[in-house]
Amino acid sequence: MNDHDIHLLEGKTILVTGGTGSFGHKFVPMTLKRFNPKKLIIYSRDEMKQWEMAKLFQNDERVRFFIGDVRDRDRLYRALDGVDHVVHAAATKIVPTAEYNPFECVKTNINGAMNLIDACIDKGVKRVVALSTDKASSPVNLYGATKLASDKLFVAGNSYSGANKTRFSVVRYGNVMGSRGSVIPFFMSLANDGVLPITDERMTRFMISLEEAVELVWTAFSDMVGGEIYVKKIPSMKVTELAKTIAPKARLEFVGIRPGEKLHEQMIGEEDSPSTFEYEGHFKILPTIHSWNMDQKRIKNGKKVCDGFRYTSENNSAWMTQSCLNSWIKQNYNAIGRL
Repeated sequence: MNDHDIHLLEGKTILVTGGTGSFGHKFVPMTLKRFNPKKLIIYSRDEMKQWEMAKLFQNDERVRFFIGDVRDRDRLYRALDGVDHVVHAAATKIVPTAEYNPFECVKTNINGAMNLIDACIDKGVKRVVALSTDKASSPVNLYGATKLASDKLFVAGNSYSGANKTRFSVVRYGNVMGSRGSVIPFFMSLANDGVLPITDERMTRFMISLEEAVELVWTAFSDMVGGEIYVKKIPSMKVTELAKTIAPKARLEFVGIRPGEKLHEQMIGEEDSPSTFEYEGHFKILPTIHSWNMDQKRIKNGKKVCDGFRYTSENNSAWMTQSCLNSWIKQNYNAIGRL
């Protein structure tokens, strides 16, 4: 993000769906400090998480809380009154949970996206950035499939909005380091047991910090014309290397790939290469509808990737070292797995 974009969110009212999650806990303090928005509204359905989060910002009148579910269309309309920008972080995200509760996953990730798109257009919201996942690229599990559908809905929302000029874009990134339910706190909880379960010794994952995830959302807000999918350039790491960093003396037990799990993750597939452009810190997948992938306003200074390009965790040019991960763990130890 350039310095001239410093006022992008200044004095604005921003709503974050699913705002009590890991992303919201990082987005709120970083955005309050960097942009000084008029109001930051946390929209989520868990009253206890809101109560706990409210204690962290009890002296900041800019932070507000709104109980609601993205499945509830009417509640969204009420919450979005006077809102300038939205970050859509609400989702059913745990892969096994989605596999065993598919109807519930669809209601939140797909129906919820449609509700939000309609409500944002009708309430005159200016810009919406939706969070996606590497699992949405060539999905093999229901979570990824619903997020792919969600991504398509947000992209199409730009033509659906008509004269209202509400703009929608998507950001896509991989495994968030240290977030609740992710592999780092899981391995740390088992470090003293002497055995760490590994699905496959070849498995790799993308690695991104919450700070980098927030900065990617800021980049999307400042750059978006509408319909772009922003993919952050981030390092990969072998899961075995990750395990050895956390518990170097533990024995690794290979237990096999779980239902809906990939050996390697993918953020850009070969089929997207004709409409993908590269920038200094990210890629941008442009939609082919309305020939937006040839629109210079969306391409800007991007360089088209070669045909057949794939951005996957095993063919990455950047790799996280054990020393780098160990340093990150030491710096963030008290927050790991708590959000």
